[in-house]
Amino acid sequence: MKTTSSPPTPSRGPADHEVRDQVVAAATEHFSRYGYEKTTVSDLAKAIGFSKAYIYKFFESKQAIGEMICAQCIAEIESSVAASLADAASPPDKIRRLFKAFTEASLRLLFQDRKLYEIAASAATEQWAVVAAYEQRVQQLLRDVLQEGRASGDFERKTPLDETVMAIYLALRPCVNPLMLQHSLHLADEAPGHLSSLVLRSLSP
Repeated sequence: MKTTSSPPTPSRGPADHEVRDQVVAAATEHFSRYGYEKTTVSDLAKAIGFSKAYIYKFFESKQAIGEMICAQCIAEIESSVAASLADAASPPDKIRRLFKAFTEASLRLLFQDRKLYEIAASAATEQWAVVAAYEQRVQQLLRDVLQEGRASGDFERKTPLDETVMAIYLALRPCVNPLMLQHSLHLADEAPGHLSSLVLRSLSP
């Protein structure tokens, strides 16, 4: 899975300016300590030691900073999933690994720090652009695996591909969406296996 196709988050100033990285790093730490919802740009300015106006030179809003942090988290999740799929033996094996890897990576990254989860929850609830792009990439990944499985004869070919992609994405969504994952933490160990087995039975030629 490629992680370089995320749309640019709303930001200002030179793209490679080290100050932007400083703001994001400081904001991540501040959000982790005090929470995303309770923090204002003024709070960040005081914590970082910059003026509020100076921060606005690089980010148009608090959400823009949150999107940058969210994009970094998503890139880590996608990298973990890609690593898991790299040595998969077959398309069915990739389906099993997809469910497991998305769940484990999301749990490890978003739920080890409850404050970072707040950012992810806001992003999912408000459908930030970075989240919408992430969901599209997940669906494209599913499409690629399905096409590979159809070509190899592992998966049935009668159902329209778009319909199959969406159905499997909806089954995978509780493993990807932080809001849904939050309410099924007690099932996180066994759910990926059950869901992927159900999907694979439906894909049987």
